[in-house]
Amino acid sequence: MQEWTEEIVNENINKDGYRFLYFYTPLCGTCQLAKKMLEVSEKVLPDVNIGAANLNYMPDKASEFKIESVPCLLILKDGKLEEKVYAFHSVENIIGKLGSYESALR
Repeated sequence: MQEWTEEIVNENINKDGYRFLYFYTPLCGTCQLAKKMLEVSEKVLPDVNIGAANLNYMPDKASEFKIESVPCLLILKDGKLEEKVYAFHSVENIIGKLGSYESALR
């Protein structure tokens, strides 16, 4: 998972196809656990690439996407928000969620 600056976030969210963007804050323990789950999921699903962004540095994005809490995974398609994921129940759950989009990435 790559760390994205606000500039990279802006470049990627408006591209065609699916984009996955993980928002977190560094002092959030749940965010650290969710990040590990997403990293494992990326290894299992090689076509899925997730950008990570520290929400503390992007308050405009929190407002733009109406992010209610962290951790938050945004799933965007062709620049439009398709889904927000707040509950990271298990690695299996995340793999199932992201795996449903993987075939569209090929």
